[in-house]
Amino acid sequence: MNQNLDGMVIPRHVALILDGNGRWAKKRGLPRTMGHKEGCVTVEKTVEVAARMGIEYLTVYGFSTENWKRSSDEVGALMQLFRFYMVRLLKIASANNVRVKMIGDRTRFDQDIIDGINRLERETKDNTGLTFVIAVNYGGRDELTRAVRKLAADCCAGKLEPSAITEQVVNSYLDTADIPDPDLLIRTSGELRLSNYLLWQLAYTELYVTDCLWPDFNQEELEKAILSYNRRDRRFGGVK
Repeated sequence: MNQNLDGMVIPRHVALILDGNGRWAKKRGLPRTMGHKEGCVTVEKTVEVAARMGIEYLTVYGFSTENWKRSSDEVGALMQLFRFYMVRLLKIASANNVRVKMIGDRTRFDQDIIDGINRLERETKDNTGLTFVIAVNYGGRDELTRAVRKLAADCCAGKLEPSAITEQVVNSYLDTADIPDPDLLIRTSGELRLSNYLLWQLAYTELYVTDCLWPDFNQEELEKAILSYNRRDRRFGGVK
């Protein structure tokens, strides 16, 4: 972990649940899609702020497996916004030395979106700054189910003995195999649930919930979360 911002310890990996876009729009008499659009602007700013702070990994819940249940109009608008945002994200990543990684099952998206995701990862893979992880068509249970299927297939093929399966082996089959577990989870809009997000990875993560709606989230809100994190007496298995 890095130490700056007036002596605060900066968590190595911060995960975010970006909640409140719809409520932000409703409060202003705007369509929900405008809330999502403004939320994307906030994501851009947060990536830049996190990179400057020295956060090494920033993971955001972009689109869950459950989000497909929303109205077809809203899902369609989200897909168009995602297409636009991927182009902008490539510029932001290049300007800030950011590496982009997507987790989740991307196969359900249209081919042009899959191509855009692959391009983002390919063209930023050599960047050495912040790793920006976007969970798209992601759900914690879906991730674990896919991992178990791969594990079972490898056992059936004789590549792995069941007795050799450890926590580390299971971890290696997850979407986040090469990413450290989050130190801090921030959820906006005041909701007190995990929403099927990083269920394995959040086992020892510090949780911080703010009533701030995601489009209103800014550097001050991030610093508040990090200050709260610094006040925690972190223990693992009963040992400091």
